[in-house]
Amino acid sequence: MPLRLSQTFRAALSASDRPLAGIWVCSGSPLVAEICAGSGLDWTLIDMEHAPNGLESVLAQLQAVAAYPITPVVRVPSNDPVVIKQVLDLGAQNLLVPMVSSKADAEAAVSAVRYPPRGQRGVGSALGRSARWNRVDGYLADADQHVSLFVQIETAAGVDAAAEIACVDGVDGVFVGPSDLAASLGLLGQQTHPDVIAAVHRTFEAVRAAGKPVGVNAFDPEAAQSYLDAGASFLLVAADVSILARSSEALAARWSPAVTAETERASY
Repeated sequence: MPLRLSQTFRAALSASDRPLAGIWVCSGSPLVAEICAGSGLDWTLIDMEHAPNGLESVLAQLQAVAAYPITPVVRVPSNDPVVIKQVLDLGAQNLLVPMVSSKADAEAAVSAVRYPPRGQRGVGSALGRSARWNRVDGYLADADQHVSLFVQIETAAGVDAAAEIACVDGVDGVFVGPSDLAASLGLLGQQTHPDVIAAVHRTFEAVRAAGKPVGVNAFDPEAAQSYLDAGASFLLVAADVSILARSSEALAARWSPAVTAETERASY
């Protein structure tokens, strides 16, 4: 029985008349991923770089969110063609590749998601969920239509090369990571420092000039709105683990203030 795949994040961005808001899923839990998928947000990022996610847990999360009107993106741990091949074969249609700081980095990522002769992706569609075990008609010929690639700029070198990175054929958009960018600029932990914000804006301008959508990570509502005003097409506004951490702290402050105060004193 022929099957059809969901639209890509590239297509969702192209079809939308507003910026798309998303949430990180860093817990590694399919149950939490499913809760987030039903939130009404537009997209979710399943993280393999800084979260306890391997191939099996990513597969389970992709399956958990598949029934909901949300677009999943998987951030792979590195620009590694072997890992990228495996994640694509799991059925991930949208990838975010971190630490892309040059045109060559971007070209390597594109090569990893494309079949020969335009790339080096290994052919395993008959064995993988990507083509639903060869139940998607013409998957090999149309694979580029089923996969979207976003690259993450999060270094000073990446900012300088943003225009070249965005112009690489096969890069569907750029996501800016202020946390690592701040560290690269010698401002570790200062994501809202004026120099970091200026670097983000420079990246926005270069990517938008290349005709590609640009997004950013911004948990602070004021920072998020300022980036939207600057032209962000998509953004991440929270993470499952940060929501749980801050909400549980608020509960402790309300219901266990003495315990919370004692814990704070002990930390000094």
